Amino acid sequence: MNKQWAIQTADSIMERTPKLYEDKGKKGKWSYDYGVILKGFELLFKQTGDRKYLQFIQDNMDYFIQEDGSIQGYRLDEYNIDHINNGKLLFLLYKETKQDKYKQAATLLRGQLKTHPRTSEGAFWHKEIYPYQIWLDGLYMGAPFYLEYLLTFEEGQGLDDVTKQFILCEKHTKDSVTGLLYHAWDEQRVQLWCDPTTGLSSNFWGRSLGWYLIALVDVLEILPTEHADYQELVRILNDTLSALKKYQDAESGVWYQVVNLGGRKGNYLEASASSMITYAMAKGIRLGVLDTSWDETLDLAFNGLITEFVLETKEGWVNLNKNCEVAGLGVGEKRDGSFEYYISEPIITNDQKGLGAFLQACGEYEQLRR
Repeated sequence: MNKQWAIQTADSIMERTPKLYEDKGKKGKWSYDYGVILKGFELLFKQTGDRKYLQFIQDNMDYFIQEDGSIQGYRLDEYNIDHINNGKLLFLLYKETKQDKYKQAATLLRGQLKTHPRTSEGAFWHKEIYPYQIWLDGLYMGAPFYLEYLLTFEEGQGLDDVTKQFILCEKHTKDSVTGLLYHAWDEQRVQLWCDPTTGLSSNFWGRSLGWYLIALVDVLEILPTEHADYQELVRILNDTLSALKKYQDAESGVWYQVVNLGGRKGNYLEASASSMITYAMAKGIRLGVLDTSWDETLDLAFNGLITEFVLETKEGWVNLNKNCEVAGLGVGEKRDGSFEYYISEPIITNDQKGLGAFLQACGEYEQLRR
């Protein structure tokens, strides 16, 4: 493999947006998007040892992390699971710099999880403003940070609380016909977007499945293999990817915004979800929790990412096209979980979530195929 897409993508990001928090619409907010990009930089730093990638992480995190460990723009009492995500970079920064502020900031985020509201079975609500709701997205935002904190600073106590988040999520969102996971579930069955009988939202949104799969492989990477739930998480990974494999577009090798309705008017091949699924496959094979029968599917998917979504500029920068900007399930009439809703959200180039997922997918795939 001659082309190094991970390095080219990282270089493009550093040149185009040296301050991620000043990117379009961010305005210095503590936004989970940065963590998606920076985890890609962490992967490259670990692979290459090049400290410019570590410096990029530190420069972007230091805008928020104050000397006393407080986090600019973060409020614990919002109980927003998205706000945990950037905390994943604090472990690397603490290890590499020995600066106590990173440990203090991680402990602040850990504090949120101690009092974060939960469903009756103990699954974290997505946000306090979204009561009694499990969203697939939330597993990515919270679980890998939670696990790494427990292993790093709490002697690996209480790991069952992390693994049960995945088990409960699959239990409540899995469709018995397709094997796919619905975007969200409302325990109280009162939201406008949910089925009043099942509590489920009505569609399989690509990126939500992607979030869940990234979270699974990131947790499996550091979860002790002897843990009682380890093999159950491996099964969930295999089952969910097997369900998605049936909906991989045969021609392009990638996935649709609403994954099971590829032929429906208005649906489109979507970059962030496809990148996340590709990452999960590549990492799963590297970790040995997926067998080599996935190789062909992975190669088709990765080549599809490049062919379908990537456009190089004359400067050699990587542009990633066809990213869904945002999608959620809200209290308003627009965010109703319908097919029409998911295809109505803006489709943009170089969305941070998509770029970050693509960078991570390139890093994992190129490491595997080296």
